[in-house]
Amino acid sequence: MPRHIAIIMDGNGRWAKLRGMPRVMGHRQGVLALKPIVKACAHLGVNVLTVYAFSTENWARPATEVNGLMDLLVEFLRSETQELKLEGVSIRTIGDIAPLAQRAQRALQEAAESTAEQSRMILNLAVNYGGRDELVRAVNRWLSTLGTKSREGPLAVTQEVIARHLDSAGMPDPDLLIRAGGEARVSNFMLWQIAYTELYVTDTLWPDFDPRTLAMAIRSFQSRSRRFGALES
Repeated sequence: MPRHIAIIMDGNGRWAKLRGMPRVMGHRQGVLALKPIVKACAHLGVNVLTVYAFSTENWARPATEVNGLMDLLVEFLRSETQELKLEGVSIRTIGDIAPLAQRAQRALQEAAESTAEQSRMILNLAVNYGGRDELVRAVNRWLSTLGTKSREGPLAVTQEVIARHLDSAGMPDPDLLIRAGGEARVSNFMLWQIAYTELYVTDTLWPDFDPRTLAMAIRSFQSRSRRFGALES
C-alpha cells in the first residue's frame, strides 16, 4: 500500500461543460467526489493524502470562478472537518495561504487546529500551491535562519536542507501520483517530492473519480517494480 498518495484533481470544468453547466457546478461536484476518496484512503491505511486544490496559476482564472472555489473550500471545511476528525484525519495545508481571502485562511487554520491531534491519516490540501514557489520559499526559509556571521562565508545548500524547509517537511514523499482528467503532465505539483513517484493517469474526470477508480490506481502501483535508479534485484 502506498504510504503517500498525491492527486491532481483535474477535469471539473470539462465535466460541467459536457453537461451544459457552469464551471462552478463542476467544481462543486469535484468537492463531493473528494470526501469518499479521503475516507477510502484512511480505511486502506494510507498515511498521507495530498490533493491539488488550488494552484498558484489558478489566480489567472476569472474572479467569479476564483471566488467560487474559495467559497467551496470554506464550505467543505465547515461541513466535513468534524466527520473527518472522527475518522482520525488530520487536515493540513501546503502552499502560501497569505494571499487567500480571510474567510478561507480562517477555515484552513481552524480545521488544522481542530484536527491537529488526529493520527490515522494526514489530509494535505495544496492551496495556492506551486512546486516552484514552494522551492523558492524553502530556500528563503533556510536563508532566514542563517546568522550574519554565517552569511560572511560561502553558503552551501544540500538536498537535506531543502527537504527540511519544504511545506511537506517531515512527511514521506508521494509513492503514487494520480492525475484525473487524462492530461499527462505534473502541472507544477510537488516538483521536489515526486522525483521517484509512480505516475498514474486516468481519463476519468475528477467529479466521476470514485473509490473504484482509486483501487485501480493502487493496483497499478502495486504491480510495478520500484528501483529508484538501481538495478532490479
